[in-house]
Amino acid sequence: MTRRYFGTDGIRGKVGDSPITPEFVLRLGYAAGKVLAGGDRWNKKGARPTILIGKDTRVSGYMLEAALEAGFASAGVDVMLAGPMPTPGVAYLTRALRLAAGVVISASHNPYYDNGIKFFSADGNKLPDEVEREIEVRLEQPLECASSENLGKARRLDDAAGRYIEFCKSTFPVKYDLHGLKLVVDCAHGAAYHIAPHVFHELGAEIVPIGIQPNGFNINDGVGATAPGALIEAVKASGADLGIALDGDADRLQIVDAQGRLFNGDELLYVLVLDRIATNGKVAGAVGTLMTNLAVELALRNAGVEFVRAAVGDRYVLEKLHERDWELGAEGSGHILSLDRHTTGDGIVSALLVLAALQRSGKTLAELLDGVTLFPQTLINVRMRPDADWKNSGMIDDAINAARTALGNQGRVLIRASGTEPVLRVMVEAEDAGAAHDHAEAIANTVRTVTA
Repeated sequence: MTRRYFGTDGIRGKVGDSPITPEFVLRLGYAAGKVLAGGDRWNKKGARPTILIGKDTRVSGYMLEAALEAGFASAGVDVMLAGPMPTPGVAYLTRALRLAAGVVISASHNPYYDNGIKFFSADGNKLPDEVEREIEVRLEQPLECASSENLGKARRLDDAAGRYIEFCKSTFPVKYDLHGLKLVVDCAHGAAYHIAPHVFHELGAEIVPIGIQPNGFNINDGVGATAPGALIEAVKASGADLGIALDGDADRLQIVDAQGRLFNGDELLYVLVLDRIATNGKVAGAVGTLMTNLAVELALRNAGVEFVRAAVGDRYVLEKLHERDWELGAEGSGHILSLDRHTTGDGIVSALLVLAALQRSGKTLAELLDGVTLFPQTLINVRMRPDADWKNSGMIDDAINAARTALGNQGRVLIRASGTEPVLRVMVEAEDAGAAHDHAEAIANTVRTVTA
């Protein structure tokens, strides 16, 4: 059974358009409350299930939070409100407070007019596909409001930010600190605006914060991990040692050095693997995605580390890590998983792991990545009709095959649909940047012709 509403990262869309409407989100809260807060654990005498709600800084978060709260309450589930909170912060607090589930209202790196709902189970992990399907089945059933004496209640978790700040700091080795470092911290006007600067400052760094003035409409707007130009400029202007960029819900990370060089998730994964080898003697393996740069795969294999590619999406990286009982995985976009530190990708924690690796090695990021020259990649996002049948297009197949034939063993072609929006992502990787660009444009133009 395919999922109707859930994509690769929860349910996401434009606010006001189905399914991101208050009516649907209320029903979603009811259905999810029934599914996630069911079971023997909550049927014991006196037990009361509670679900945590966190959100990013989009103006629509107020509306959707209220709808979710009403849905949960109608299902007889208590609600704890964390306010603006990074996605990994919700995962941590759900697990730490022994709650039934956690919910994040966020569209991550998308513009302010989009929003979404994503869930965490009681153990802080993303929901398995079968649980999401169960929620969708429940959505088709009538909403039967609990009796007045059984309605859920809501309360605010006033110290949510402080609890999460302390958790983040606890992942940094006690024998190290950040004194003497000047860091630019870009919070993308998102959920970490009141958290990330404190984490790094309390560990000793001098902080130059940017992207910390959310107004409901400016999340990810020219700042953050998806727009690192602002960070590069700020690092150079302030003479900082490093710049750290998060996205709207702070589960992505990009880092910039003092020279303005940008390091993505692929490169940072390699740095963390090297650090684990230096400290633990070996690393069994690491997980990337179909988009991971070939140069990083080759470098890891040369270091004696098995490398496996998952489908694009941090949930699929996580699945591969669990399958193989490994700890480290990442996407080039900056989702970095270190399962000995957290159950999910965490931009702040990942940054601290990189900073610890730099202190242990005594080297810069550029020095640690010496010899790892990324293959040029061209990525083109092509908007298409939601019903476009691109998979069965002979024209698109011909364009892809022509590129693959021309590149031979000197490159890769990857075409995939976004799991969160009606976009087809065209990626071409080649040793020659011009070839990557030309082949990607040729395929993208064909996609536009077929799917417009």
